[in-house]
This record gives sequence, structure tokens and C-alpha cells, in this order.
Amino acid sequence: MSTRPVSIRPLYDHVVVRRIESSTKSAGGIVIPDSASEKPNRGEVLAVGPGKLLDNGNLRELSVKPGDQVLFGKYSANELKIDGEEVLILKESDILGILDNKAKLEKAA
Repeated sequence: MSTRPVSIRPLYDHVVVRRIESSTKSAGGIVIPDSASEKPNRGEVLAVGPGKLLDNGNLRELSVKPGDQVLFGKYSANELKIDGEEVLILKESDILGILDNKAKLEKAA
């Protein structure tokens, strides 16, 4: 996975994320075809905005930072192609959580 900088600077509480592709094999070793697999809801944060604009005019720093691996909602992201790379832009509030480096995700049945 490349960590080259993206040429977009998100505003306020927006976050730029690159999807982390899931495995094409099941736990039992069965190969899952592309047509049957869903897009993963997991990604790596590439860039973050300066913060959320509060009602009093102050900015609150975001909880995520570049390099974090995050989970996000299925329909919450806007997909874009920047410099030939597919990225997602979403609000910090659409991020469900930050994954620990040791976390192994499995789809619930």
C-alpha cells in the first residue's frame, strides 16, 4: 500500500480515505469472485481537514489522523478519482471507529 500524499486538502471535518481491499478468499479457503464481494467499509486515512467548526466559531480538532485505519458506514462516503486513484471523502461523524493495528475484521453472518 502506497503512502504517497494526495493532492487534495479537505475542509473542516472532512476526511480523505483510501479503501483497504478485503481478502478474496473465505476463511475456509474458497475464492470469492469480484461480482459476489462487497466493497469494504474499511480504509486508511490519507488527509484530514483542520477541524469541525463549532457554533461559537472555534475549530475542534479531528479525532483521526493520516495513517489511521477506520471503519465507515456503507453509504456515507463520496467516491472520487484523484490523480488516477480512487479515494473517498467523508465527514468525521461518518467514521464508526478507529481500528487497532492488531484488529482482524470478519463479516458477521
